[in-house]
Amino acid sequence: MMKPLTPRLQRIIAETGLLRVDAEETMAWTERFDYVPIVDRKVMKLPDSARVAVWVIVNIEEWDIHNPMARTVLPPPGGGTNPPPDVPNYSWYDYGLRVGVWRLKDVLHRYGIKATVSLNGSVCTSYPCLVEAMLQAGWELMGHSYIQRPMTLEKDQAGMIRQTMAALREASGKSPRGWMGPGLTETWNTPDLLAEAGIEYVCDWVNDDLPYEMRVKSGHLVSLPYTVELNDIPIFLLQHHPAEELFRRTRDQFDTLYAEGETRPRCMAIAVHPYITGVPHRIKYFDQVCHYLTKHSGVLFWKGEEILDWYLSQAGR
Repeated sequence: MMKPLTPRLQRIIAETGLLRVDAEETMAWTERFDYVPIVDRKVMKLPDSARVAVWVIVNIEEWDIHNPMARTVLPPPGGGTNPPPDVPNYSWYDYGLRVGVWRLKDVLHRYGIKATVSLNGSVCTSYPCLVEAMLQAGWELMGHSYIQRPMTLEKDQAGMIRQTMAALREASGKSPRGWMGPGLTETWNTPDLLAEAGIEYVCDWVNDDLPYEMRVKSGHLVSLPYTVELNDIPIFLLQHHPAEELFRRTRDQFDTLYAEGETRPRCMAIAVHPYITGVPHRIKYFDQVCHYLTKHSGVLFWKGEEILDWYLSQAGR
């Protein structure tokens, strides 16, 4: 249930406008979760004395060629913005679905790693053979909106969540347990709408190395550790690193978490997109990532739902 606002929080809200005009109906972000330092929490144990639970998230989206592209790699000649149809940038993304995703799938299969797919619901209709291949590989389908568009632009957010869940349920035979907003976007009441629809975990909040409970108006919702650091969009499209940065950064982050995990286990996410990491000049570094991680003992390669079940069991639920 929603925790009552303290007098201090009520004063902060009044002074800073943390909530919109519908404050009585919307929970303050400061009330969504507690601040508990990781060093002060109960130590949760991974099976077989493992140190790190790694989950790989493959983001599979559908972009609408009739609208501006979700991201761009090539500006139009003379500057400005590309009006639809934005052929170069649409086809750049579409390469990932036609070619790149199959490279990622081959690498993960080689190392016996099953991914979680952050999936736009519309992909189930537009690219059914792709979704079927993911399911045959034992990958988990996680809701990622119906089409690639920020949550803040959805006129009927609750309806879109239900539509996405229905599409994934029809394709896989079961309802998705997890959710990620496009670009990790949320509105003030997104967590409440997700929990109300039956979503059990969300990975928009990249603020921890372990799962934690979020407060929602009804039901339950757990935040799972996602990443904007081991994520090919910031690494390559925003920070413009060379292709080998994915391996270097993943190795260095893993080494730290692996050492910390000797006394307090950690979770580590790796996020890739078929049109970015699935291209020929980057795929070998993704292969190196998988090779490096799998040669260590005490490492579990889990899907999001497996991390959720572990957390719930450790929490006594």
